[in-house]
Amino acid sequence: RNRGSMPAHLPRIETIIDIDDPACPCCGNLLHRIGEDVSERLDIVPAQLRVLVVRRPKYACRSCEAVVQAPAPARVIEGGLPTDALVAQVLVSKYADHLPLYRQAQIYARQGISLDRSTLADWVGRAAWHLRPVHDRLLAQLKTSRRLFADETTAPVLDPGRGQTFREGRLLFMRNWPLAL
Repeated sequence: RNRGSMPAHLPRIETIIDIDDPACPCCGNLLHRIGEDVSERLDIVPAQLRVLVVRRPKYACRSCEAVVQAPAPARVIEGGLPTDALVAQVLVSKYADHLPLYRQAQIYARQGISLDRSTLADWVGRAAWHLRPVHDRLLAQLKTSRRLFADETTAPVLDPGRGQTFREGRLLFMRNWPLAL
């Protein structure tokens, strides 16, 4: 049970509920504060989807007719819909939270955003291309280790595309000592 001790690092939003009239209801004299009751409740703000609009004004010279515009900011997926944060969220949901892409598509659909599972898979693939140097560095580091331990555990995995309820998947847990990046 976690009663009454919320982590100190969480932001607090305080609401003060005070009396309307500071005069005593019996005699009319001014009331003075003698203390207060404080209660804390844990709240959550669900993920918010928003649209980032980037405007790039174009300028032209009237005499030589040259057109000048600031360059567009770099994107993880050139010309694509998602921001870096959205691609990161898809990756974390897929790999850290074990949330399949079809379920993520359903979550976005409930919020009015129609994303195909294949689109999300494309984002994952493109992000993997960008993360390839990290993968290569980790692999090189693992190969230099004197000891490498692996635990190949089977786990049930949903497989909705084949009409099967479950199939056996393998989770590979590896660790080595020391790992210095």
